[in-house]
This record gives sequence, structure tokens and C-alpha cells, in this order.
Amino acid sequence: MAHLGAKVTFAGRVGAGDADFHRHELTRDGVRAHLAADPEAKTGSIVIMVAPDGERTMFTDRGANHRLQKSDIPAELLDDADVLHLTGYTFFEPPVLEIALWLLEQARSRGLAVTIDPGSAAFLARLEPGAFLRWTGGAAVCFPNRDEAAVLVGEADPVTMAARLTRHYGVVALKLGAAGCVLAVENQPPVRIAAKVTAARDSTGAGDAFCGAFMSRWLAGDPDPRAADAQAADPQAADPRAADAQAAAPQAADPRAANLASAAEFAAGIAASVVTRFGARPR
Repeated sequence: MAHLGAKVTFAGRVGAGDADFHRHELTRDGVRAHLAADPEAKTGSIVIMVAPDGERTMFTDRGANHRLQKSDIPAELLDDADVLHLTGYTFFEPPVLEIALWLLEQARSRGLAVTIDPGSAAFLARLEPGAFLRWTGGAAVCFPNRDEAAVLVGEADPVTMAARLTRHYGVVALKLGAAGCVLAVENQPPVRIAAKVTAARDSTGAGDAFCGAFMSRWLAGDPDPRAADAQAADPQAADPRAADAQAAAPQAADPRAANLASAAEFAAGIAASVVTRFGARPR
């Protein structure tokens, strides 16, 4: 998001031994880095094995990330924000789960939009059924991949999964890798967005790049990102005739739907550029 011009604050916890390195790396990419330095645990790390087709397998050691504390993320960081973005990893372990729920409470009390990337089908499958949807329901945008969506709603067809997830989220951008994505908004037919044709070398970070690109374009095109949160809570609140209008008019006639489709197409292009090289950095 920062690479694309958005103002971004990243908050997290790293090992004290390389905290300055990570602050420097984030700062030079335009990110405001708010990093707590853990005096005992090392920075979290991931071993990534990339197959010839660009798909990858990850082995994760969360390290200092698992020791995140509420004091590491002061609520004041949200005071000048438009959106709080959380990944599923924040919800998968009890010590950090409480912080995630507290952050959601803080964001909602400020009227901020919330966006969610479920993060891991394997971790989602370990949770009590329905728990993740209960914790994150009402978020403005959710960015699951195919496997994560299948765990969340128990379906296999991407269009069906995306449509069902709009019962919980204002917008769903279901990532399908080389098959593009399915964009869904409640009470409107889901739309397939094609992927950009490219030769994949490493798919690491493509989903995150998609999220960042989508959000940067979405926020630039919608001066009030809280509108999606409001629609998730009450789809007809803005206009009681909305359902009839959506049924009568083609989707392209809805400016909000057009803005979202444009954001998804832009995000697909950014994700395609990421997979052409090793590593997920924007440069």
C-alpha cells in the first residue's frame, strides 16, 4: 500500500537484535513502523519452498510475533486512520486473539472500516466452527483465498462461497490465484475478475499484494470507506429502494460496484507483477 502511495502504519513485535533493521526497511518503503523490540524472542521467520510452477509451501516460526502485547499497539495509532487491516494470524492463538478483539472494538468505537485477510486455511480449520466469522463479522472487506473460504462456509464453488460470505462482510474479494478472483457484494450477483496472464516464478506474497493494491485503489475511489461497514450492518439503510434498484439495473450502473471492480482489476495486475520474481517486495 505504501509503495502505491497510501499512508501506512505497521505495528508489530520483533526481536531486539534486528529491530533497527526492520524499522529501516519499512521506513524506506514509506511505512511508518511502530515496532516493539522483544528482549528474548527472535523475529518471526518463515521457510518458503517454491515449486517449479511458482506455488509455495511455508514453515512458520512466529517468534516474537506470538508475544505481542496490547502495549505494543497503542490505541492512539487508530486516531488518524481510515482503516484497520488484520490478518487471520492475529486470531489463531489465545495470547494474540485478545489483542485482535480489542483492536476490533477500538476500530468500531471510532467508526473505522475494518478489512480482514483470513490468512491460513489450516489455522482456520483448528478454530471452533463459526468463531472466525463471529469475531470478524461486519468487516468492510474480506480477502479469503479459495481454501480459506471453503473452511469458512463449507462450499466448493467460488461464486457460491463469495456470495455466502457477503452475509458476514460488506465486500468479499475471493482470491483464486491464476484464475483471478470473485468479487461479491450483498444483494448483487458475484463478478469474476480475470487474472493477468504472466509466467509465475514465485507466488509468495501475491495475496498480500492483491490486498494492498485493492485497498489503495478502493480508498482512493471512496472518500468514506465506512460506507461498506454500514451496508454490512444494514444493506438497505441508505435507501429503502436499493434492493429494487439493484434488481432492475445492471451491476455496472452502480458506481460503488464499478469502483470495487476497478479496484479488483488493479489488484489482479499488481499480484501478477509480484509472481514474476522471487520474493514479495515491491522493488
